[in-house]
Amino acid sequence: MDRKIEKKAWYKRRNIQIGIGGGIIFLILIILILSDTGSKLNVEKEKITISEVKKGDFQEFIPVTGNIMPITTVFLDAVQGGAVEKKFVEEGAMLKKGDKILKLSNTNVQLSALQQEALTYQQINEARNSRLSIEQNSISLKRNLLAVQLTFQQDKRNYEREKALWEKKLTSKESYEQARDNYFNSIEQKKLAEENFQKDSLKSASQLIQIDESIQRLQQNLGLIRESIENLTIRAPITGQLTALNAEIGQSKSVGERLGQIDVLDGYKVRADIDEFYISRVNTGQEGSVDINGKEYRLVVKKVFPEVTNGRFQVDMFFKDNVAPSKLRRGQTLQIRLELGDLTKTLLLSRGGFYQKTGGQWVYVVDPAGNYAVKRQIKLGRQNPDFFEVLDGLQPGDKVVTSSYDTYGDIDKLVFK
Repeated sequence: MDRKIEKKAWYKRRNIQIGIGGGIIFLILIILILSDTGSKLNVEKEKITISEVKKGDFQEFIPVTGNIMPITTVFLDAVQGGAVEKKFVEEGAMLKKGDKILKLSNTNVQLSALQQEALTYQQINEARNSRLSIEQNSISLKRNLLAVQLTFQQDKRNYEREKALWEKKLTSKESYEQARDNYFNSIEQKKLAEENFQKDSLKSASQLIQIDESIQRLQQNLGLIRESIENLTIRAPITGQLTALNAEIGQSKSVGERLGQIDVLDGYKVRADIDEFYISRVNTGQEGSVDINGKEYRLVVKKVFPEVTNGRFQVDMFFKDNVAPSKLRRGQTLQIRLELGDLTKTLLLSRGGFYQKTGGQWVYVVDPAGNYAVKRQIKLGRQNPDFFEVLDGLQPGDKVVTSSYDTYGDIDKLVFK
């Protein structure tokens, strides 16, 4: 028969001690888990900005300032120096192509042009005389060739007649031989005349070409001489508005000096200044938008100027499809949203003062009940003036404190009052 063996008392005491010790350790762990040992700061909820993380369309763009300019501007420079003798129009005038604007006076240029013109005319006349002499010589040689050919025909007929008579014993030997000698001499004279005429023709043709080219160049020089005189009168090269005129009667102007400018008013462009940080990301064909009187207009980058001045570079933008406001003025300032990428769907967080403190590496995320906010590591990507692109650390619906963190220091938890 089995007998129940009683455990010794010291085993019981040991089990009780183990149980009590385990319970104490468990309670300590629970307290550590549930307790908040991080630093806290009480803040007034009404004085902070809380933004909700949401999924939406993201367009990366930068704000730039642009100025309205005419599509075409032509500058007026002095081709010939001189004193302003007469002003035909004033600044602001509407001009047609060819209209007179200014007249300059330069005695040296005028006298020099007259002398060169007289010398050129003399050279042209000499060239024409040389051409006439060559043509007369060619005519003389041709006349001589015709005479030789006529003599040849006559001697040939006489020889053939004398030969036939000689064969029939109807003429003297002397008459026959005379006719024969004249005929063979005419053959040689004809060959010589033809060769001489051919060589002269080739030579004359070459000389006439050279003379014609020389006369053409002299006439071109004559045109340039006359143009130098004409350049003393400044005319409108295009139809447009004279938006600047820097000239007064009696004022001396040197060669190349800027006299004014004409704007073509059939269209406008926008010239914008952009920070050099974006120079590698701005190319022709990129678009932007501008709000004018409550209506949005699209712009397209047509030209990028690579020169950087004072940390900025410039671009020219045209209104897309020529759709532009009806009333624009030269120099008008526009605030443009220049797009740097395509429209994409992504997770968005509103911009705010928090970024200056955290650099986008962490934020305070509000708990679902809205009683406090705790620090959380995040990762942000692209940005525009309205939103940051969220790459990691946040989910749609999360609420984030986006106002400034400057007064929070290294606090781990914000408790709302």
